[in-house]
Amino acid sequence: MATLTDAKRVVIKIGSALLVDRDRSALRGEWLRGLAEDVAMLKARGTDVILVSSGSIALGRGALGLPATELSLDQSQAAAAVGQIRLARAYEEALAPHGITTAQVLVTLEDSANRRRYLNSRATLEQLISLGVVPIVNENDTVATDEIRYGDNDRLAAQIALTTGADRLVLLSDVDGFYSSNPMENPSAQRFDIIDEITAEIEDMAGEGVSGLSKGGMITKLMAAKTATAGGCAMAITEGSVSRPISALENGANATWFTAQGTPHLARKRWIGSMKPQGTLVVDAGAARALGQGKSLLPAGVTNVTGDFERGDPVIISDADGHKLGQGLTAYKASDADKIKGHHSRDIEPLLGYPGRAALIHRDDMAL
Repeated sequence: MATLTDAKRVVIKIGSALLVDRDRSALRGEWLRGLAEDVAMLKARGTDVILVSSGSIALGRGALGLPATELSLDQSQAAAAVGQIRLARAYEEALAPHGITTAQVLVTLEDSANRRRYLNSRATLEQLISLGVVPIVNENDTVATDEIRYGDNDRLAAQIALTTGADRLVLLSDVDGFYSSNPMENPSAQRFDIIDEITAEIEDMAGEGVSGLSKGGMITKLMAAKTATAGGCAMAITEGSVSRPISALENGANATWFTAQGTPHLARKRWIGSMKPQGTLVVDAGAARALGQGKSLLPAGVTNVTGDFERGDPVIISDADGHKLGQGLTAYKASDADKIKGHHSRDIEPLLGYPGRAALIHRDDMAL
């Protein structure tokens, strides 16, 4: 069974019902400070941590005195705008005593559906994590409409886990795992400790949640599990309202673990390799050798560019004889790639007029 003790990178999802009091106006400060201790514990042993947090609309609703009934889109976006400031400040104040810097990252569904935005999001999150920062991710409710929303932070958390190559995802919930039926309605419902495969029978067991604050139910958690595990990330559902919920999980608290299918690294390589290529980059012998050693593809090693592709599109990497070496997501559109081919990375800015990325294809965005 998966655990957190050997995790390299953990995404933790926090729901509104855990973070905000039932009157929808006050933060649960003591609970948040306990979570901050857990985050500090994970960081101290070298684990990267990303928090995906609900709560901005709930906090903003209370601050603005909006009704407890269903809000209109305009009211929700106004509440989010007010609440996001309070949410970011709360995490900053909770984690600062542990010497941890936080960053607010607001995303929409388009940021993962569009490959260029996806690469930008991935690069930003990777840079923050490399600097020791704990990103606080939330859906950008101030601009998102129904057509570009995730709609719940369970699925957003799973997508963030895939984007960052996390190997563990923890959904802190108002229930302590996945049950054969709704335990609030059926006292004989059975909790699963481990689910190795999400079958049709398992899917039929999922029902909607009962929380007055959270949007997601068990169906969205199951969808998150399918996304995460397919990407090589094990996922846990556990009760989050206790003090220090991550420590409780490590110490044997009730939970359901969904088994990862492979590793994040292999899953990402399969995903990249399965895409339809939009062009080709021909490389010289030196670049081919470097790729074989796990290096990124630099512009200096590229001899020819064909196709009409945009930044983030998949392209074939081939040698001078036309043999396919692999496939990757390009950091440049075709016209810019053609301008910098054969040149040193330090020449990119003079050639293009802007300081681009050093690699044409980063090794993490490549499947050989």
